[in-house]
Amino acid sequence: MTTGSPRRRANAAVMDLLPSLRAFAIPMRTRFRGITVREGALIEGPAGWGEFSPFAEYGPRECARWLACALEAATTGWPAPVRQQIPVNVTVPAVGPEQAGAIVTSAGCTTAKVKVADRGDGDFAESLRADLARVAAVREALGPDGRIRVDANGGWDVDQAASALGELARFGLEYAEQPCPTLADLALLRRRVEVAIAADESIRRAEDPLAVAAAGAADIVVLKAAPLGGVRAALAVAEAAGLPVVVSSAVESSIGLAAGVALAAALPVLPYACGLATMSLLTGDVTGSPLAERAGSVPVRRPVVDHAHLAAFEVDAAPWRSRLLAAAEFLEPGAGG
Repeated sequence: MTTGSPRRRANAAVMDLLPSLRAFAIPMRTRFRGITVREGALIEGPAGWGEFSPFAEYGPRECARWLACALEAATTGWPAPVRQQIPVNVTVPAVGPEQAGAIVTSAGCTTAKVKVADRGDGDFAESLRADLARVAAVREALGPDGRIRVDANGGWDVDQAASALGELARFGLEYAEQPCPTLADLALLRRRVEVAIAADESIRRAEDPLAVAAAGAADIVVLKAAPLGGVRAALAVAEAAGLPVVVSSAVESSIGLAAGVALAAALPVLPYACGLATMSLLTGDVTGSPLAERAGSVPVRRPVVDHAHLAAFEVDAAPWRSRLLAAAEFLEPGAGG
C-alpha cells in the first residue's frame, strides 16, 4: 500500500499507470474548435480506462485537472448513477446551412447546439450572416418544437454579442453559451439581452470555477468533467454554483466521454439536454462499442478499449508521456479521488 501525503500518493498512482499509456489521433469529420484531429492518451488502472486529452495549447498546470480526471477513472471509478439514459443535443459545427440541416436531420435529437462566431477570414458582419443562415437551417430541420442553443466560444465582445443575439433570437434560442470571453463581459451582456446566458470557458478554464455565479454572469453553467478535475470535482462545482447544469464533452473518445456521461448520470437534477453526442464528430473510436447517440439520448455505461480499434489510430506515446508527467507536477493533493 502506498503511504505518505495525498500529493505523493497521486504521483505514485501516475507512475504505476504509466506503463499502460497508449496514445491516439482520430481525424474529425469537420474542423471543430480549430482542430481537424482529436489527440489524446489512455491509461488503464484497477477501476478501468481513463483518458488524458487536454488540447495542445494547454500548459502543465491546466493539464493537471485533465490528469486528475483520468486518474479518477482509472483508479477510483465514479459515483453511482441516478439515471440510465442522458438526453443529448446534436452539435452543429460552423458549416454551411445545407450541411447544418443534414446533420440535424440525420440525428435523433430534438435539441441542437449550433457553433457561431467562427470568423475564419471574414469580419463580424460576414460571420453573422453565416450564423443566421446556419441557425435558420437548423430551425427548419428541427421544426418549431425543437430547441436551439448557440455556442460562440467567447468569440464576441459585448456589443457584438448583443447585436448577434438580438438577430438570432428570432429563431427561439434556449440559451447562448459563452458569447463573450470574460466574466465581466458576460455580466454586462446578461443585463442587455433577454436570451439566457450559459458559461463554459469561464468555468472550466478559470482558477476559481465558482466565480461565475458570484459575478452574476450566467443563468446556466456548462460543466465538463476533465477540465474540472473529474466527476466528483465537477459535482462539487455544480452543487456550490447553485445554477442549472448542462454537461458537455471535450470531444473525447468514448473512454473520455464516459466521464461526462457519469457526471450527467450522477447529478440530482438534469433539466437540459447535454452536449455528450460528440462521437459523431470523430471518424472512429478506440472501442468497439462507442458511446453514440441513439433516439436523442446516450446510455449510461462504460466502454473499454478495443485494441484492434485503437491500433487504427495509435500514435507515438512519448510526447503524451512527457505531457502527463509535466501535468503530474501540478496535481492537487488527493487528485483522482
